[in-house]
Amino acid sequence: MIKLIKLVLAIILVFPSFYLRTPFLASVRGWAFGLVFILSLGLIIAEISGWKKNSSQKEVILSVLILAIASFSFSLAVTKEVKFQLTKQAILNREASQLETLGQHFIVGYRNFEEVKILVEKGAIAGVFITKRNIQNKTQDEIHQEIQSLQEIRTSQGLSPLWIATDQEGGIVSRLSPPLTQLPPLSSIIKDEKTIDRTKDDVIDYASIQGKELSEIGINLNFAPVVDLNQGIISPDDKYSKIYLRAISADKDVVAKVALWYCQTLANYGVTCTIKHFPGLGRLDTDTHIDHAQLKTSIDELSQADWVPFREVMSKTNAFTMLGHAQLMSVDPDHPVSFSTKVVSEIIRNKWNHDGILITDDFSMQAVYGSQDGLANATIKAVNAGVDLILIAYDTDLYYNAMNGLIAAESANRLDITVLKKSNTRLKQAMSKLSMDN
Repeated sequence: MIKLIKLVLAIILVFPSFYLRTPFLASVRGWAFGLVFILSLGLIIAEISGWKKNSSQKEVILSVLILAIASFSFSLAVTKEVKFQLTKQAILNREASQLETLGQHFIVGYRNFEEVKILVEKGAIAGVFITKRNIQNKTQDEIHQEIQSLQEIRTSQGLSPLWIATDQEGGIVSRLSPPLTQLPPLSSIIKDEKTIDRTKDDVIDYASIQGKELSEIGINLNFAPVVDLNQGIISPDDKYSKIYLRAISADKDVVAKVALWYCQTLANYGVTCTIKHFPGLGRLDTDTHIDHAQLKTSIDELSQADWVPFREVMSKTNAFTMLGHAQLMSVDPDHPVSFSTKVVSEIIRNKWNHDGILITDDFSMQAVYGSQDGLANATIKAVNAGVDLILIAYDTDLYYNAMNGLIAAESANRLDITVLKKSNTRLKQAMSKLSMDN
């Protein structure tokens, strides 16, 4: 009976060892590794030390199975951890010039402040993403001081300020509330879509509250507003996106106006807005956080509806545009939009002639991490397509693999230098405009 329990335990340990380095275990990775290491090693030692020559055939078979499975879990977990640590150290030991050149294309989230501080000291990132886990039990002043300490490092290095980003949409996505004011979703202040112009002052007041509070604590980039059209789709497969709760309206013109007023108001406080999630997630019943998603709507229909708010705000503000991970099937059925050359380069950059900042949605999402390209190749393709910033918000560890992929691509001459230079220029201009606003 005891050996059967040991066998079951050994089998259970296979799962955390296999998924150890996936975003799925990001929040408990340290505990998961320790658990697998200690328990699998314990099983191995127990079976070897308890081996008896006169054991029955059944006992021998069970012991061999326990040893084999526990050894597999132990070896897999240790190999994954060692490989990651070697990659991490290799990145941190790179020359500052190379880290600064490629690092300016990353914004990362963090769980450990000291770790992200090291990345800032190395010049290895362009900005940080701050969310609820980073502000637990902190006052606005304490948050501001922490952010300022990172900015002071950049100042001492003679580098441009960091992008300090957050998700403060209002409603269900209000990552810094509390301590910042908890506002309802933008959609709640639209009383009559036929007389939307009468709502302008309300939108400005709403955005002013957010802009002032974000600016006061040091946030200069907000991942809002959501300009996906509300198609009213509610799906059991949509665990996190829930666009129907976050969208401004189903009316493209209403969304365009509200988003424009919102972005212009945030800019008055030195905060850059981000319109999201191109090409529009309102029509999807699948959540790209946990699965692949296909947008099958025609280009003509998207152009006349979903893309109207994007193009309106793109043309009249310095807003960032966040690229979602849906596959635009009529253009590129093989890649999510966030790293699709056919969408980013051919449509947004060339056809639309848009020269604003493009940032990806979180590359920790399954639609990217679990894609046929994988994280490193997705990063390379995104940069080569003309994407300016890669967001790695949930699982900081993925940064090292993504950066390692870019460095390897650079060494192998797989990065498009012309595209990179244009991107670097856009990033410098964006930060210069932000600095002038302040």
